[in-house]
Amino acid sequence: MNTTDALRVLETALICAAQPLTVRELGTLFDGEVAPDTLKAMLVDLQQQWTGRGVELVQVASGWRFQSRPELRPFLDRLHPEKPPKYSRAAMETLAIIAYRQPVTRGDMEDIRGVTINSMILKQLEDRGWIEVIGHRETVGRPALFATTRQFLDDLGLASLDQLPPLDASEVQESALGRLDFDALSQRLPDDEAAPDLLADSLPAGADPATDDSIQGNP
Repeated sequence: MNTTDALRVLETALICAAQPLTVRELGTLFDGEVAPDTLKAMLVDLQQQWTGRGVELVQVASGWRFQSRPELRPFLDRLHPEKPPKYSRAAMETLAIIAYRQPVTRGDMEDIRGVTINSMILKQLEDRGWIEVIGHRETVGRPALFATTRQFLDDLGLASLDQLPPLDASEVQESALGRLDFDALSQRLPDDEAAPDLLADSLPAGADPATDDSIQGNP
């Protein structure tokens, strides 16, 4: 198979794929007869061929994929003008702390934010596939250590954590993470799920809406 035909095979596979494809997976297209380094060079070549078009070939954490260019997204959004609610500020700050300080425990996050983090926030982020427990700190209670996932990087179009916006000396994580393209994320939290996040911001560190008597209206 010549290079032109091989590029057509790669292009077709990537366009038709529902998920990013790794170099190893793309190698199966050619029964392993094309070396990984050759495949990578072909992908770069294909990437250059799509320069200037409305769709681009990018490498994310899980592999390679075609996607629309960010500057064209406002036009595509007109096809679906009704936008669901966004994540609360509390959820975004929590996600940002995990992204920039990982691995971290819930206690670490609460120390940084200065308020209690509602357990629902972590569950929401886990359910979305953006964070996961990667171990436990060897200390009293062995608290869970949270880190971001490949899905988090894929949804933001990043290949690695190194591509996160750098933090200035006086900048908080949430403001830096806000420069990322969160509007491109495919799923948002309903209002009734975001409400506990806002409530948690009003509680002192150590309190939890699920157990705090003053929140539940108990004497």
